[in-house]
Amino acid sequence: MPLAIRRADFFNPENLKRAKYIRIDWLRRAEFLGMAGVWPDPDPIVQDMETFHIAEDQPYIYELTKLGVEAERQCKGVEFAKEVSHLIFGGTRNWNEGTHMADACEALGLDFIQMRTAIEDGDHLEVIQANQQALDDSGHWGVPSFLLNDEVFFGQDRVATLRWRLEQLGLKK
Repeated sequence: MPLAIRRADFFNPENLKRAKYIRIDWLRRAEFLGMAGVWPDPDPIVQDMETFHIAEDQPYIYELTKLGVEAERQCKGVEFAKEVSHLIFGGTRNWNEGTHMADACEALGLDFIQMRTAIEDGDHLEVIQANQQALDDSGHWGVPSFLLNDEVFFGQDRVATLRWRLEQLGLKK
């Protein structure tokens, strides 16, 4: 789950500078990586973008994250996250309508209808909650986080540091 859903108070009025920085930085990061960066329409998280108040009703993000769990169960979690994030943040208006999601799944060899059926009565939300608990237990709040022997590595910019530590422990590529 995105931070705004996991910790709705993270973007409280006293800390709006966090939200403003993230809103600036994601576009800069996309440009740095040579990726499209278009504010999603609709935003997967329903929120007031002036106050950053998070709405109680969230029609998109819960389904997206449950689909992510299902994709991971089918050994395509990372690929699904990449394909869907490029769909949502790549400028596709109304990404949630028509065949956009089904087409994204099909491109990965996933069956969107089967996935939606699987999440209807599945334990996908419980998996998400267990992952959140593991993150809390690690002493961290953000993603991506990696835990190695009680040592937390936070952020994609720390993957190289994690790899260095793994090599120190004698693990090879």
